[in-house]
Amino acid sequence: MSGIEGKVVAITGASGGIGEAVARLLAERGAAVVVGARRADRLAELAEDITARGGRAVACATDVTVQADVERLVARAVEEFGRLDVFVGNAGISKIGPVADLDVAGWSAMIDVNLRGVLHGIAAALPVFRRQGRGHLVTTVSTSGLKITPTMAVYAATKNAVRTLLEGLRQESTDGVLRTTAISPGFVRTDLADSIDNPQVRAEIRRGIDEFAIAPDAVARAVAFAVEQPYDVEIGELVIRPTVQG
Repeated sequence: MSGIEGKVVAITGASGGIGEAVARLLAERGAAVVVGARRADRLAELAEDITARGGRAVACATDVTVQADVERLVARAVEEFGRLDVFVGNAGISKIGPVADLDVAGWSAMIDVNLRGVLHGIAAALPVFRRQGRGHLVTTVSTSGLKITPTMAVYAATKNAVRTLLEGLRQESTDGVLRTTAISPGFVRTDLADSIDNPQVRAEIRRGIDEFAIAPDAVARAVAFAVEQPYDVEIGELVIRPTVQG
């Protein structure tokens, strides 16, 4: 039996890319997954496919900017499977571009999804973890917060805010109940570039994805590695990127 088998995992941003890959891999390794995202049709297809392959999965339409949606996702896990062991906060958008573009609406959208959405996940999952006596928060951050580059200032700021949040929460939670893990991917083959409004920046990011991005499965394996550790071991942060990424 692996350290994943039998665990109940809720995943946001699960209708494609990294979130979908995480759901599929953890289900293959014996976890029950509750998948959340805004694209309900794709979520339903994912849950049906996992179930058809012998796994356990349910779908729950979730907009992480709406606290009640995230609370419903967590409640669905508890109702269907009796508990929640891991909450994977993966939803994110990248309204990137030069600060001089003054895309105030894009900045606000990134703050709402990338930061506030993570806070909503913590607020929903932490009371359940406390009642159970243990739980694990796994959150997708980004290498953009480790190497600051032009056009990514605000995006990186939201990701570094999450990194700081998780470290502060970790230090407040040394009673053995909560584990926190920040996963920082580099270029990954996902549709994240579709949320970029600046056409020049969008084309540049897509070029990088086409030329050297790694598969979402690689990030899913990193998540699985953190989740499967014995409970007295916490993987605080993992950075995963293409070997050729600068």
